[in-house]
Amino acid sequence: MIQPMSATIHTLGELRQQHGSQPRSVKEEIRENLVRKLQAGEPLFPGVIGYDETVIPQLVNAILSRHNFILLGLRGQAKSRILRSLADLLDDQIAVIPGCEIHDNPLDPICGACRARVAAEGDSLPITWLSREDRYVEKLATPDVTIADMVGDIDPIKAAQAGLNLADELTMHYGLLPRANRGIFAINELPDLAGKIQVGLFNILQEGDVQIKGYPIRLRLDVMLVFTANPEDYTARGKIITPLKDRIGSEIRTHYPTLRSNAVAITAQEAWTDRPGGLKLEIPQYVREVVEEVAFQARADRKVDKRSGVSQRLPISTLELVVSNAERRALTNGERVIVPRVTDVYAALPSITGKFELEYEGELKGAETIARELIRSAVGAVFTSMFDGVNTKKVVEWFDLGGSLPLSDNSASDEVIKQTRSVQGLIDLAEKTGLEPGAAAPSVASAIDFVLEGLASQRKISRNDERGYSADKEQQASRRQRREEPPTDDDDFQVPGGKKKRYYN
Repeated sequence: MIQPMSATIHTLGELRQQHGSQPRSVKEEIRENLVRKLQAGEPLFPGVIGYDETVIPQLVNAILSRHNFILLGLRGQAKSRILRSLADLLDDQIAVIPGCEIHDNPLDPICGACRARVAAEGDSLPITWLSREDRYVEKLATPDVTIADMVGDIDPIKAAQAGLNLADELTMHYGLLPRANRGIFAINELPDLAGKIQVGLFNILQEGDVQIKGYPIRLRLDVMLVFTANPEDYTARGKIITPLKDRIGSEIRTHYPTLRSNAVAITAQEAWTDRPGGLKLEIPQYVREVVEEVAFQARADRKVDKRSGVSQRLPISTLELVVSNAERRALTNGERVIVPRVTDVYAALPSITGKFELEYEGELKGAETIARELIRSAVGAVFTSMFDGVNTKKVVEWFDLGGSLPLSDNSASDEVIKQTRSVQGLIDLAEKTGLEPGAAAPSVASAIDFVLEGLASQRKISRNDERGYSADKEQQASRRQRREEPPTDDDDFQVPGGKKKRYYN
């Protein structure tokens, strides 16, 4: 077993014997580790899904070119995850001078105090080791960030305690950027930095050095700078200084998942669905797809503001609430298996309405109304793709002939199956969702619920305003007219005991 260098190298002299005197820059280090991963076929950015043909090749090119870069994208597009995963391209550990605030390289120190220590102690200078996790520094840009926070300032207290002149290099107090020396410095939402702070980044991006408080002392920092921004802010005049854009090597655009399958994989990875308590959880594929399709429908809806985007956090939090609603129902009815139903998505409205911003037309209708429309459209899209070409006439005719199904939101699975057993062709349609032979009652009830909700989304039967269903009178009348049947009297369906029911007619 190869011992880590931290176990065998303890002084500057030992380090020189092992590595010589030619230090390697952080961008060269990241590039070399990336090349090794590419040659070995190792995953580059674990957990980042759907970018294999778009974003990741551009990231690889930027790193191979030793560029500082910026990720442009709307919220919820894995920008921060990508930046944090860059730390995996750093070496496991690097040698630093103990006590140095800027992690100075023992082989090539840049601060005055460390140069003095190397000159005084020589090869006997003790060294310590810094892990890759400690070499990644991240800052969220806010308007109140000062140049002292970012770059540094002169500390008069340090000068007084040490009896130093304020112009002495040892009186500096280092900001975040110098403290990220020999590592990666990430700034989220770059355009939110004040203009004068953006100007303060010019030198480090181009010349590789910073100057603190106007004193003629320059620090030749070794740092890779990466940024994130919203495209609208980044291109807006006054939000970002053009010379700063010019100094950033690569501009990489992120995007939302283009395939529903990728979106399902992301949500399955991120959502908290492994619940304690001993109940078995089974999430049908069509439920996962409906949850994802809600986000796809929202991104395409003209009543939703495209400039703010619809975060991938929407389906993640939605799926968590869907599972929670199914868990609540299972606990109430004493069931041992949790199987979410499509109608559980309506219980997740609190997680949907706060995840998008509306245009004027949408504001008039209200966020909850828009969310319900999106859910219905999502169910329709998934149901149509799964049941394309499948004959649903038997089920629809059963409702046309006066059949009704009052189903409570909390109905036990056995009760749902019992109430729907008389509907001709319904179980046959439910089996086309991929039910296994001899499936448990919760799975059968979920499949039945999906079929009924899917038919309602196609306006073959209708959902009432009480989170239930009623006859779609226009479609029913049209079908009756085509069959040349006399219309029946309007049916007013009562809700027994005032409980919320779902009526299918």
